[in-house]
Amino acid sequence: MSEDEARKLAEDRRERRAAKDFAAADELRDRIRELGYEVVDTAEGFELTPVSERRLRPEEVESVLEQHPMYEFSVHWIVQGWSEDVARGIEGFRRHGSDTGVQHVIVDAAGSDTEWPGDVEVIALDRDPGWAIARNAGLKRTAGEIVIVIDGSIEPAGDILTPIRETLSDPEVGICGPFGIVTDDLRDFRDTEGPDCDAVEGYLMAFRREILRRAGFFDEKFRFYRTADIEFSFRVKDQGLRAVVVPLPLERHEHRMWANTPEEERARLSKRNFYRFLERWRGRTDLTVSGGGSGR
Repeated sequence: MSEDEARKLAEDRRERRAAKDFAAADELRDRIRELGYEVVDTAEGFELTPVSERRLRPEEVESVLEQHPMYEFSVHWIVQGWSEDVARGIEGFRRHGSDTGVQHVIVDAAGSDTEWPGDVEVIALDRDPGWAIARNAGLKRTAGEIVIVIDGSIEPAGDILTPIRETLSDPEVGICGPFGIVTDDLRDFRDTEGPDCDAVEGYLMAFRREILRRAGFFDEKFRFYRTADIEFSFRVKDQGLRAVVVPLPLERHEHRMWANTPEEERARLSKRNFYRFLERWRGRTDLTVSGGGSGR
């Protein structure tokens, strides 16, 4: 019955729009939503979609960042394919620690039909908008005090939450993770065991929620993932904070996006992203460890 009623209201809304009575049309749209449907205008008229099934545009994702934190940790995943990798990662968290105080947020940008556990928050996007935009859509839903941005190639092999908690308890540390890199010239980066580093790689990076207010979100020009982590790390360090390597018990599996992107395309996208990084941070060797920018 509610669908019939929603359809009738949608017909009335179409007539109000044709008459340019947009205030009345907006009111009817809200009444349709209350019935559990979203009305989508089309060239032929309209379509009704159950709210629970409708995929969102990234800008439609509602932020909870102004609300008081409800969890200690928010763990953020992105599905651009290979949803089984994310399922494996979440299971790793649950196998090696309590889920109490942990929020898992999945951004599904691949249109997958995976059935996720009921306690996982899933943000189903209407398309794949690129790595950074999808990541930022998920970050808007952060209800935890500590944010963990993680790739599906990572599987916890022990308690990773306690070392992250302890590391970020130091107010001088802005971002941490198990994979750190350093550079002397902002062009050639190499792995480091730390403790201080110039950037934390995006396979797993953790920071306090308030960092999003101070440093901002990922640069949404980064449609491919590479170098977005370096650029974000530099924005955190530009706040006078340290980037720190923290050893974590985990297993690394194949990075599917890298492995399934043709070599020439990988090179092209990586080069373009690196130039984006240099456009903003060229000459800022003062932020590097070798340049004295450890944050200490």
